Amino acid sequence: MKHLHFSLILFACLAVIAVVASAQDAATKKVHTENKDNWNQFRGPNGNGKSLRTNLPLEFNETNNIRWKTPIHDRGWSSPVVWGKQIWMTTGREDGTQLFAICVDLESGEIIHDIKVFDVADPQLELPDMNSHATPTPIIEEGRVYVHFGTYGTACLDTKSGKKLWERRDLNCDHRVRAGSSPIIDGDSLFLAFDGVDVQFIVALDKKTGSTLWKRDRGDAAMLRPEGIADAEEAAIDGKNDNKKAFATPTIIEYEGKQQLISPAAGVTYSYDPKSGEELWRVHHPRRGWDSSCRPIFEHGLVYLTTGIARHLLAVKPSGSGDVTETHVAWTVKGRTPQIPSPLVIDDLVFMVSDKGGVVSCLEAKSGEEVWRERLPSGGNYWASPVVSDGKIYISSMKGVVSVVAATRDFQLLAENLFEASFIASPAITDDALLLRSTTHLYCIAR
Repeated sequence: MKHLHFSLILFACLAVIAVVASAQDAATKKVHTENKDNWNQFRGPNGNGKSLRTNLPLEFNETNNIRWKTPIHDRGWSSPVVWGKQIWMTTGREDGTQLFAICVDLESGEIIHDIKVFDVADPQLELPDMNSHATPTPIIEEGRVYVHFGTYGTACLDTKSGKKLWERRDLNCDHRVRAGSSPIIDGDSLFLAFDGVDVQFIVALDKKTGSTLWKRDRGDAAMLRPEGIADAEEAAIDGKNDNKKAFATPTIIEYEGKQQLISPAAGVTYSYDPKSGEELWRVHHPRRGWDSSCRPIFEHGLVYLTTGIARHLLAVKPSGSGDVTETHVAWTVKGRTPQIPSPLVIDDLVFMVSDKGGVVSCLEAKSGEEVWRERLPSGGNYWASPVVSDGKIYISSMKGVVSVVAATRDFQLLAENLFEASFIASPAITDDALLLRSTTHLYCIAR
């Protein structure tokens, strides 16, 4: 009887282990499937520019390995996002008076929806070459897409009918050169960052209704000190300091079982409790640390972030509280860090491309030590963030070249693909295709 009793207990334990393992495998499979099929936000499903796809073409151009090419009207720099067979992006009139959401069929390239989301009575027109009126990337989930135009407004659309489900137009700031930060979602919350030359805040909305869950102002004096400018008045236009603005997209991380909302602002990167908006910690950027645009990445127990004009790359331990500038920065790299394109962290390496000249750098992720640095033969300027698939990094330039570099410890240029185009939006990867949005068209690149 004792042996029978022990056998029954052992059988029960093994059954429980099998069920747990099966559930874990199913969850992992589900996550991997979702990651493969739905490039749902800026820089992909995990916000880090990585794809699990393995069959993208290496060489392509206007006539080779192109499935379709669709013109996108007017002007927008938002990146494409994908859910199922739908691709969404935004665009706007050259003068900013009308803003649109566009849906393209993934298989055919045909436009399914072309929706005027907002009319704008008084659009910002300063420095037209610095930004478009439709630069923030949408975020999409089953049945809903959330389009954001900064101070112009935010809306939730039904992906099947195109009907507007809710909108908010009362969250405002002076971006100076229009908005850049993209929305992100966690659970039932939609997070938006507003860092203007007048006011700076981050807000969480109920994604179902658009109502405010919490709002955190962050325009404190410590953050807005006029560093790097000989005379603070030089940075001010109409009494508003240019060094108060930022354009970075936040990211959600989980550290020691707790979530953190990491949000770069002008001069400071903050960590918040995403449920309450309570500030957990902050790290001050080195001098001239405004205009931050890169999305943070969490790997190896470190938050990797850049600091805008100052062009520093910081690796920060997210375990602190309060001001962690002097205590939790594991390492800092200066000089070869991009202002606008976000880095990639692939295994134990960091890869990044400079805004100007096409200099690609590879660093040790745990120490910041340089592994190699090389200039792409095509040169050019880069605002799009690179993406990686199957160990190949795709880097698209404003002069229309998509370079493919191996994600390895030695520099290997695998291909340079030339288009009659200019790429500012970051690519998307889905199914078996690379989606490239130029300033005039959307390309579907596939074998």
